[in-house]
Amino acid sequence: MQITPEIIGYVAATLTTCSFLPQAILTIKTKNTDALSLSMYSTFTLGVLFWLIYGLTIQNYAIIFANAITLLLSTCILSFKIYNTLKKKPR
Repeated sequence: MQITPEIIGYVAATLTTCSFLPQAILTIKTKNTDALSLSMYSTFTLGVLFWLIYGLTIQNYAIIFANAITLLLSTCILSFKIYNTLKKKPR
């Protein structure tokens, strides 16, 4: 079996997306975002969005697949983080 750049792309996409799953599952389950950085997740989510746009532009399905899933998960985490941050602000 010959390893092609496309196979390497799918393996990389699968590994990076799967590595993000434990954090996403834990955050969605507990809704606890105290230890998470708002600026990091904001920047990360924006970066993933641009990777998705890039993948769509060049029609690379490995990039599209990985970043569509990661964008969904990171948006959920970012939403919880923003909600928890706003909820804790004194009025």
